[in-house]
Amino acid sequence: MLAGQPKSRLTVIHTQRTDHLASFAEEVSRGLGADPKTLPCRFLYDEIGSQLFEQICDLPEYYLTRVERDILRGRAGEIAGCFDGPITMCELGSGSSTKTRLLIEALLSQHGRLRYVPVDISRSILEESARDLLDRYDALEVVAIASEYQEGLRHVGRHIERPKLVAWLGSSIGNLKRKAASDFLHGVRAVLAPVDRMLVGIDLRKPADALEAAYDDSAGVTARFSLNLLQRMNRELGANFDVESFRHQAIYREHEGRVEIRVVSQVPQTVRIDALGVDVKFAAGESIYTEDAYKYSLDEIDALAAASGFAVERRWLDADKRFSLNLFAPA
Repeated sequence: MLAGQPKSRLTVIHTQRTDHLASFAEEVSRGLGADPKTLPCRFLYDEIGSQLFEQICDLPEYYLTRVERDILRGRAGEIAGCFDGPITMCELGSGSSTKTRLLIEALLSQHGRLRYVPVDISRSILEESARDLLDRYDALEVVAIASEYQEGLRHVGRHIERPKLVAWLGSSIGNLKRKAASDFLHGVRAVLAPVDRMLVGIDLRKPADALEAAYDDSAGVTARFSLNLLQRMNRELGANFDVESFRHQAIYREHEGRVEIRVVSQVPQTVRIDALGVDVKFAAGESIYTEDAYKYSLDEIDALAAASGFAVERRWLDADKRFSLNLFAPA
């Protein structure tokens, strides 16, 4: 419960069952011991990483947030009109819920009340955004779930009734390899009833120069976001990464339709990680692969939906056809 908020309008649920420090250490041990070295992108989003990502979303090169917001600004009423009455909207990776307010306002305007269920790994961001939303919207109820996606979805499937809209915005689906994206959507489909829907923001294929600029901005914010992963290992695992000796790299692999993101050692070096009792050697030019950002054509989106147990019921694009919002209906 947050101080000053009516009990009936807010619930905060903490469903994380994993010892995240142990999980982080285990993944670092496995990933930095592999060839090539790799770490899961979810570890980019500690408190500092989440704050840096919020800054990335406001950068001029990072068009994704801007154009998705423009689509929502113009189409939120149509999305709300796809439902006959009050619903529950669950948002995966809600962050500060800034763009989602456009949907919240449209749903409240058309249906009078709304239960909003944000799911995010960062409890502090959840609580801050919930406080702000409840101050703004009197007819809103918030059930905030601090967890990773899968556990949050299990809670939604077990406990959240009414027609549901599951929103997954920001092209977060692009962080998953194509088969993993299909598998994840299939898991979402499993918790939805025939009357429920899923709204998915998906970035579209486009020239390499626009994509590489979006993931390697001129102000260096994305670089700080990537390199924070090394600083996180220093803070939490007693590592001694010299962050200045690494650089951020983003390369678009056009044939595969993905931006490949790495942090690259610029010199030969050995890094000590005290919590693991290991020394990790890096050659000059050797990298840690941290993240993919997959891009889709419209035909690929249709095929993804079908493979996951959905059909694309509605689709909205920005004026320049750079980004898509897709309303998936259970097939």
